[in-house]
Amino acid sequence: MPVKMNQSVVVLLLLLFLGLMLVCVSEASVHEYKGDKFVSKGNAFVVHAGSEGIYSSFSDAHVNETAANNGDSYIRFEKITFRRSIDNSNFSSGLIQALVFEVEDRETIGGSAYGGQRAVCCTADLSKLGVCTQGEVIHRPSTKDPSWPQVFGIKFEVDEVEATLPSNSIQITKTGMYNLYFIHCDLNLKDLVVEGKSIWKNPTGYLPGRMAPLMNFYGFMSLAFVILGLFWFSQYARFWREVLHLQNCITLVITLGMFEMALWYFEYAEFNETGVRPMGITAWAVTFGTVKRTVARVIILMVAMGYGVVRPTLGGLTSKVIMLGGTFFLASEVLELVENVGAVSDLSGKARLFLVLPVAILDAFFILWIFTSLSSTLNKLQARRMMTKLDIYRKFTNALAVAVIVSVGWICYELYFKSNDIYNEKWQNAWIIPAFWQILSFSLLCVICALWAPSQNSMRYAYSEDVNEEFDKDETSLTLIKPSPMASKDVRSVPEPRPVQSNNGALNGDLEEDKRE
Repeated sequence: MPVKMNQSVVVLLLLLFLGLMLVCVSEASVHEYKGDKFVSKGNAFVVHAGSEGIYSSFSDAHVNETAANNGDSYIRFEKITFRRSIDNSNFSSGLIQALVFEVEDRETIGGSAYGGQRAVCCTADLSKLGVCTQGEVIHRPSTKDPSWPQVFGIKFEVDEVEATLPSNSIQITKTGMYNLYFIHCDLNLKDLVVEGKSIWKNPTGYLPGRMAPLMNFYGFMSLAFVILGLFWFSQYARFWREVLHLQNCITLVITLGMFEMALWYFEYAEFNETGVRPMGITAWAVTFGTVKRTVARVIILMVAMGYGVVRPTLGGLTSKVIMLGGTFFLASEVLELVENVGAVSDLSGKARLFLVLPVAILDAFFILWIFTSLSSTLNKLQARRMMTKLDIYRKFTNALAVAVIVSVGWICYELYFKSNDIYNEKWQNAWIIPAFWQILSFSLLCVICALWAPSQNSMRYAYSEDVNEEFDKDETSLTLIKPSPMASKDVRSVPEPRPVQSNNGALNGDLEEDKRE
């Protein structure tokens, strides 16, 4: 058994390491280009160099200050270098251009001579019409600001293998979703790559616009978890002699949540200050969050099965519960690593379907198993007339049902939101989607803490083979030992106590049923 556990741990660590290696390609709002190749798109060759929501500079921005929150917004190019092979350097190339535009001006890019397929590069027919220069990107001035889109470029001279764009900084005076593309139209530059970096800055720091509100959100969530923790740990300390195993598990979830929220806050704060996403903190925040969600689901499932309430152990189901929890952890961890570690651009829904689908299926399986188990547990409690436990389980079931209904409704809204925001124009409200799931899980945790808070009566909710479980303790006071006449001196044995018989039959049968469970 220890050998199998060690092998599982090694496999898990290898998967996490591979996940980190796959996603750590780029860092932060400082978009780095490390030999990125141009991809054919229509009649052009393109490198998508970044997409971020940027707020306009403050009117009193201090441009010369170096502080991250100086109120200045810009996109700056540093050492953007294009390279071609020596074997392909014996000619003067066409223009290689950097194109920066706000998403509302996307229709000003590209065109068509006769209403056919839209082209990015100027064709011979369009050149004859005098609307563009052949071999360059087609663009027209924005109706709102004629100085946009921003287009500038450079070309290779004969025998040159490197061409570097002059350092340039574009001030952002209008709030919007901005896109950067490197584009060329020269068929002879098939082996062209780009190196260097671009720096994108908001007025209050380097956080992309979609992520900026999340820093304050995780600060508030950290405070909320601290308040919940103070309540829970104070109750835990007061009634530590009455604490159940279930309450120990809830303590673990609260602790993991406190660490997760704090790590996310510090991750965003560091990202905002330096412009480089701290991959170590991000990975830890993701891992703590994934462990918390996994443990929370397993605990809810165990409670639904009646663990510690109507059965002392899970019996043969233990291995299945652990297997489901472990699979959910792996699937969620990989998904969250891909979504967060090294993520730069303000593009929602980047994770591929084959990463999202397993998590969704496992979540659905958890929900189905939880409600099936709850139904069985409620029936047992009602049949045995354990009214105190039945009442708490009904409240728990209602809370779970509300959470599931709200979740389904929010998923529908999320699908609607993303399907109607193809170009990420609603980026300023996109932070609400991940924030909602955190609020929902925290609210459900608060309900569970209220229902199962440590108290002097905690043990009344625990599993017990005491026959008093058959009755409502608040309404019944029965003597379990039948009185017997005083024994004389000649009597050598004392009559053994006998259990009280109920109208529904002997209690021994129910006790046997509990043991079988």
